[in-house]
Amino acid sequence: MMPRARDLGLPFPGTTGPLNAITDVPGVAVGFCTLTDPAKRMRTGVTAILPRPGTEPQPVWAGQYALNGNGEMTGTHWINDAGYFLGPILITNTHGVGAAHLGATRWMIDNYADYFSREHAWAMPIVAETYDGVLNDINALHVEPDHAIAALNARSTGPVAEGSTGGGNGMICYEFKGGTGTSSRRIDLGRQGYTVAALVQANHGIRPWLTILGKPVGQLMPEDALYSGEMGSIIVIVATDAPLSGLALRQLAKRAAIGIGRGGTPGGNNSGDIFLAFSTANAGPMPQFAPALVSKQELNIELLDSLYLAAVQSIEEAVVNALVAGGDVATVKPEGLVCRALDAERLKAIFRQT
Repeated sequence: MMPRARDLGLPFPGTTGPLNAITDVPGVAVGFCTLTDPAKRMRTGVTAILPRPGTEPQPVWAGQYALNGNGEMTGTHWINDAGYFLGPILITNTHGVGAAHLGATRWMIDNYADYFSREHAWAMPIVAETYDGVLNDINALHVEPDHAIAALNARSTGPVAEGSTGGGNGMICYEFKGGTGTSSRRIDLGRQGYTVAALVQANHGIRPWLTILGKPVGQLMPEDALYSGEMGSIIVIVATDAPLSGLALRQLAKRAAIGIGRGGTPGGNNSGDIFLAFSTANAGPMPQFAPALVSKQELNIELLDSLYLAAVQSIEEAVVNALVAGGDVATVKPEGLVCRALDAERLKAIFRQT
């Protein structure tokens, strides 16, 4: 198993959950379908997050925010209107959104079969993307609906693989090999313990921007840069078991801008920086089947600063975990270059210096 950022001695603040992953939030499962075939110039995939288990859909309370909109996350109009979504979240490449959406829809119809046969039901999965066209022949449309179904069927509530896994397979971060990263934090609030966690698909930034815990890492490792300017994106999914209002979840999603900003990105114009926060608390029936008066628990929004900080810390660490898990990969467009992994030994040496 690849070392993670903390294994290198990087002094990230905060108390993590046991897995230091989004699956530290009870019930949250993550699965991958990773597609790699150099002969086909294929390096891509699908990442699946299922917030709730079960064969009957329940609303997942959520909030969404876009720092920069040069990207896609389906289903967000309904989140902004209703404050919830149903079913899974998928992350893939830019040209794979339609295929992943079709696969997720098929999976929902099959997994929630009684509900879809009984009711006038609709499927509106969340599908987000970042561009992997430097390391993958994105125009070959390698992602197919069955790959989304495979990622969902491979889901687990255990440790989460990072780096070149699922949708993160073809991604580049600060001109190093990027991809999937995750981290979590435990906090106490109102005499109750909660988990806040993040999963990122990190495909953003240029080398001079990269900062890790205040160190100008990108400037200290300038070799083998690939770009003349920003041409990537990042998707951030924040999960928590804290009971939050729709307003508070949107505020939580906004904090992802601060979390990725700690790594040095200003949110470049060509970057799609799109964030979603959801809560697994307040499980219950679909709103159309609920009584006229609905009761939910919600934490006082005036008391959420520690929760916001936990989200920022977990996002910051998740991005570095994605970088640390990388390996060298040959480019396909243009051909003949190599996207280098972040040198873990050099990174350790930077933090050993006083």
